[in-house]
Amino acid sequence: MKKKVLSLLLAGAMVMSMLAGCGSTKQTDAGAGSAAADKGSDSKVEVGVVLPTKDEPRWLQDQSQFESILGDAGFTNQVLFSQGSSATEKTNVETLLNQGIKVLIICAQDGAAASAAVEEAKDAGVTVIAYDRLITGTDAVDYYVTFDSVAVGKAQGQYLVDNAGDKKDVPLYLYAGAATDNNAFLFFQGAWEVLQPKIADGTFVIANSSEAEAVKDKAELTREEEGKIIGQVSTDWDFNVAKSKAESNLTAANESMKGDVAVLAPNDGTSRSIADVFATDKDVTSYAITGQDTEKASVQYVLDGKQSMTVFKDTRKLAADSVDMAVSILKGETPKTDTTYDNDSKEVPAKQTDIQVVTKDNVKEALIDSGYYEASEFTGLE
Repeated sequence: MKKKVLSLLLAGAMVMSMLAGCGSTKQTDAGAGSAAADKGSDSKVEVGVVLPTKDEPRWLQDQSQFESILGDAGFTNQVLFSQGSSATEKTNVETLLNQGIKVLIICAQDGAAASAAVEEAKDAGVTVIAYDRLITGTDAVDYYVTFDSVAVGKAQGQYLVDNAGDKKDVPLYLYAGAATDNNAFLFFQGAWEVLQPKIADGTFVIANSSEAEAVKDKAELTREEEGKIIGQVSTDWDFNVAKSKAESNLTAANESMKGDVAVLAPNDGTSRSIADVFATDKDVTSYAITGQDTEKASVQYVLDGKQSMTVFKDTRKLAADSVDMAVSILKGETPKTDTTYDNDSKEVPAKQTDIQVVTKDNVKEALIDSGYYEASEFTGLE
């Protein structure tokens, strides 16, 4: 973690040295409603950032990181939110284009629908960086900065496997993100790679998906097979959808599908909603449940024993990687990448950022000692 922080500081110093005097930084808390107000402004914005929604803590954290890192580095910048609407997302991109951006960093609301917006940016000569979610079906995406989403799913699956130990017939409840989000498929792919052998050997019994049950003997699933499962267990990344689906699953489950259970929850927000439902069912003796994003509320849930783990995706590093790319682009250089992702139109050069599993045992080391959060924000820290 110290190496990551040092790397971030060095990256910031490099950008400051190179771009000193490029102009004042424009930082806004602009959401969908304020995008139109900025349209036609005389001010120029070098880097535009479009994020999905203000309604999830994860994206507010990302906004803070972008504004801090880009601002300190001397970039004029603006962050806009699409608030769950692909149409608003496209309007936001057009607003940023009108302000003269040279680089667009965009986390798509819908990976396929966003293709029209980034194609407009590409036509305007803007370099497009897909941020954390791959935009599919277009060659207008220049680069992709992401956490290793398959590794996230593997970490979640491995936690459930390790927690199960030598037990047999552990009921396994599967939940996934939105079917419109390519990451949801990658998370599930990673989890399935780890969980499937343990389903095959009888450690786990699938409790809530007939589509997963139908392919339980297959180590590798096709996109279509994953899509059928995700369609059945999708939370749409929505707290209320996750809660309703968990309630429905437990109502339909017989006693053999309760007791000590394992729950694959896709992210922290849905994990908390699902955990609350399982915690109140008198026939659920215990549950192990996954998450990701290390949202403050979920870190407290982990400390309180309500959520078992969360995958730490350090948004400081992801934002810093995006800034590094932007710097290279503005210098006329080719950004450093370490892999590619197929978006159904091209192999997109990508930079992957490391992840870390956080449990009650290492919250302090991973999140407090690293400076990501303050100890005063939580109770129960040892």
